Amino acid sequence: MTVFAPPVPNSMHSDVSASATAADGLPPFHADRDRLFNELHTRPFPVLEEGARVSQVALIHAGNDVAAEYRHIQVLCERYSILPPALGASCYYQNFGGFELRWERHTEFSTYTFIHRMDSPEPFQRIALSLLPSDWLAGLPGKVISGLHVDVLAMPDPTPVSDTLRPHFEGHRLISSWVIDRKARLWTAYRIHHDGLGRVLVQNQGLNSCQIGRLVRRLLELETYRMMVLLAFPMARSIAPGIAEMDQQLAAINEQINAIRGLEDERRLLGQLSTLAARIEHLRSNTNYRFSAARAYYELVIGRLGELREEEVPGMQSFNEFLPRRLTPAYRTCEAVSGQLDNLSKRIDRASELLRTRVDLTLEAQNQDLLQSMNQRSQTQLQLQQAVEGLSVVAISYYLIGLVKYMAGSFHEMGVLHSSELAVGLSVPVCVLLVWAGVRRLRKKLIN
Repeated sequence: MTVFAPPVPNSMHSDVSASATAADGLPPFHADRDRLFNELHTRPFPVLEEGARVSQVALIHAGNDVAAEYRHIQVLCERYSILPPALGASCYYQNFGGFELRWERHTEFSTYTFIHRMDSPEPFQRIALSLLPSDWLAGLPGKVISGLHVDVLAMPDPTPVSDTLRPHFEGHRLISSWVIDRKARLWTAYRIHHDGLGRVLVQNQGLNSCQIGRLVRRLLELETYRMMVLLAFPMARSIAPGIAEMDQQLAAINEQINAIRGLEDERRLLGQLSTLAARIEHLRSNTNYRFSAARAYYELVIGRLGELREEEVPGMQSFNEFLPRRLTPAYRTCEAVSGQLDNLSKRIDRASELLRTRVDLTLEAQNQDLLQSMNQRSQTQLQLQQAVEGLSVVAISYYLIGLVKYMAGSFHEMGVLHSSELAVGLSVPVCVLLVWAGVRRLRKKLIN
């Protein structure tokens, strides 16, 4: 039976506890220190031997919470009287007797890996999934995004050729290469077979159990990650025509900017740019996560391919030759669409800034005209005010002189004044000067 990497013994836990308590002189540890340190030891690779048959399916969560997966695994554990996973765990490895289950929950998907051993020299005669209850398999929460069978067999003597192995891959053309310093050889067709899953055959001629486990894990991750990369491809193709249409609309708006005649045209074009920018931002918010995830998954795929350390077999395609040639164009399409979105957003920002500048200049020119007009009106009002003040001085002086005339006539009748007309004549400049000084003083007081 396939063996997993052994758990940490209790003695090691006691040593860790002892070392932790011995460091009494240190400041308190960070709350997440142990969890972050032990992250290196989570999700270990399986320890596999020749004869191991591995089947893995990866399922997109599709809105299902982790509790649904716990419940489904718990149903299987109850059938076989096995301890279920702890709540809150992100992985679960358990031997069920005839097979072993490895469950791992990732950000977007969960993987179910089933391992059993079979001594038959013929590959894919009995897959690991055949040992699982069919109703339990059908009830796995989520949608299957990838699936792969990996059989590990000893290298036969003599080394087989593709024609002898092609029937095990339903007659498809094969891809093959030596890996890890020619200690193993891989065979696959990268096709979906009758059961809906792919197949990879590993022929070992020098890898130990740990190396086989790491190799199989790389192959499983390679299959899952490449499919996760391609999730962004349909989205990129669907929004590409809309991006091209918006690009043409932006070009038309830029042409109209040169033919602007007034503020109304500027406001109309600015409104069109605002609508276009809103559409772009809506697309970016809907696609940014998917494109960013595709970029991360693609880097993982390239990294896993490099870890295989392939050597080509004359006359056959290798994994490094086949996968990037088919996968990279799709990924580049996603990158191009994502770049077009960013570029279009920047161009819209520049066009909007240009229009806003034109609008500001137009408003500034209008404000200057308005200020100039107000200045002219103010000067006119000042001239009118000065004219009114002059008339006011004349009118008030006239009434004041009239009072002086009455007073001089009275004093003349009384014999005080010899000539009333002379007194009135002499009072005219005095009255005018007094009224003018009073009006000027009142104006200064009101202004201050």
